[in-house]
Amino acid sequence: MNLIADDISVVTMKAMEFSSVGSPLQMVERPVPMPEAKEILLEVLACGVCRTDLHIVDGDIENTLPIVPGHEVVGRVVAKGDQVSRFAIGERVGVPWLGSSCGRCSYCRHRQENLCDEPSFTGFSVNGGFASHCIANADYCFAIPPNIDDIHAAPLLCAGLIGYRAFSMCGDALRIGFYGFGASAHIVAQLATGLGCKIAAFTRLGDDTAQDFARKMGCVWAGGSDMLPPFELDAAIIFAPAGELVPQALAAVRKGGTVVCAGIHMSDIPSFPYELLWGERHIRSVANLTRADGESFFAAISAIPVQTHIETFPLHQANEALERLRSGTITGAAVLVP
Repeated sequence: MNLIADDISVVTMKAMEFSSVGSPLQMVERPVPMPEAKEILLEVLACGVCRTDLHIVDGDIENTLPIVPGHEVVGRVVAKGDQVSRFAIGERVGVPWLGSSCGRCSYCRHRQENLCDEPSFTGFSVNGGFASHCIANADYCFAIPPNIDDIHAAPLLCAGLIGYRAFSMCGDALRIGFYGFGASAHIVAQLATGLGCKIAAFTRLGDDTAQDFARKMGCVWAGGSDMLPPFELDAAIIFAPAGELVPQALAAVRKGGTVVCAGIHMSDIPSFPYELLWGERHIRSVANLTRADGESFFAAISAIPVQTHIETFPLHQANEALERLRSGTITGAAVLVP
């Protein structure tokens, strides 16, 4: 194996490993992995804690265990394979959820690698960033804008990217409802309002803290998820993993409008009267992201800057961060700092 490397002074790394549903993540120590030809080795500087990580540890989506979660990774390149030309040793990069795609299937050939038949996902099928070091395929990483620091950049790698893809599915909608106002919604709300959109935020019933936060992020209205906003919506994005929100969103969307389901997992959608769908309303889902999404997103936030609101945790408190996310007591996004 040919390797280009910095002075790697450590031979072991720490990681929070997930080994079985119902058990907390455990701190483990293991050898630092070395990158293959197209890979980079990163010293992790920050890693966001995403709702998808919660779905993994709660067993909502099944994968092969053990695994190190974490797919909102900001890291410094300390070694790289000899076929990596995009990034230099010492450069800061971001690692997203999509770890690689096959490049052969019909989806990949049509620039839809987010639908690849044989993908790998960071922190799900390959070890992720709840660690001091991690490996990533350089072709699927992004350069981090220099004006955004490590901890504020981390949530952009999934909450921002997936939220941006969901937002793009709303087309030319100007009045948009956000169901669930957490990591993704607070980022996209800033971008959407900067583009002239009028955003209504829907939260858990009685969650005054989240509603106040939504208004601070530019939303013109905020209320409980069982309410109708004071204006008809052109589109709605459902960030919360609650299937019962789909009929509620359809009831708030005008004829010809779109409801976008932005999560990787959602509870079952209950039956609802056809009248809610009639009028050429649409329901769409978001699956992963493409590299083009990432390039477009980072270009967009260079023109309309966004500020991520975060709460940081040391790496060994990953379980606490996940529990806070589960209970809905994180305002904005949680970030682990090794």
